[in-house]
Amino acid sequence: MDAVIEMKNVYFKAQTQEVVHDFSFQFEKGKTTALVGPSGSGKSTVLKLAAGLLVPTDGDVFFQGCNISNMTRNQNLSFRKQAAMVFQDSALWANQSLYQILELPLKLHFPKMNKHERDERIYAILAQVGYKRRLDVRPAQLSMGEQKLIAFARAMLCGPNILFLDEWTESLDDSSSECLMNLVRERRQNNDTIVFVSHNFKVIKQLADYIVMIVNGQLNRLFTRDQIACDESMAQHIEEGIAL
Repeated sequence: MDAVIEMKNVYFKAQTQEVVHDFSFQFEKGKTTALVGPSGSGKSTVLKLAAGLLVPTDGDVFFQGCNISNMTRNQNLSFRKQAAMVFQDSALWANQSLYQILELPLKLHFPKMNKHERDERIYAILAQVGYKRRLDVRPAQLSMGEQKLIAFARAMLCGPNILFLDEWTESLDDSSSECLMNLVRERRQNNDTIVFVSHNFKVIKQLADYIVMIVNGQLNRLFTRDQIACDESMAQHIEEGIAL
C-alpha cells in the first residue's frame, strides 16, 4: 500500500474527554476513504487529525513518511498547498468578503500570481461549483448551502491532490450536491486522495473505495466498495451505524 497519510496509534483528548483512542490507519494514494459512524463517534476529529489540523495527544500522523507535527515551516506550507479541507460549518472568515476569502490561499501559495491571474482562477472554480452571486459580500449574507459552495471552491483553488471533506454535501440542494459529487468523481479519476465524512449512504456507496466505521473514537470495522456491493448485510450495517 502506498500511504499518503498514515495515522499510528493516535489518541486525542478534548479537555479531559478522550475523543480518539488508539486509531491507526493508512490512507492510500489515489483512493477515496469514507469515515462513518454514529454521531459523536469522533469522525470529524479523526479527519482533522489526518489533515494535520489537530495535534494528537499521543501517537503520530505522517504525510509521505514525514511526521506532520515535526515539519518545518516550508514543509508545512508545501503540505497545505497539496492538502485542502472543507469544514462541516464551512469555516469562512466572518469579517472578510468572499473575494478576500478566496484570494488569500492564492496569495499565500502563489505569491508571483498577479491579480488578473487570481481573478481568472477564482471565477473558473466558482463556475465549476455553480456559485453565481456577488463576491463583495460577507459569509453571513449567504445561505448555508452557498457557504458550502464557497468553502469547496476555496479548497479547490490551489489544485490540491488530497481533499479532506467534512459533511461536504450537507445543506445543499440536489443539483448543487450532484455538482460537487461530480467534481469529486473527477478528482478520483485524476488519482487524487480523498478522505470524507458523511451520513449520506448514497454518497458513501457511490464514491468510497474504503469505508472506515468509527465507534467511540476507535476503528471498529473496515469495508471495501466491493464488499458492500456484494453483501447487502454489510450495506445495512453501515446504514444502521450512520443513522444512530
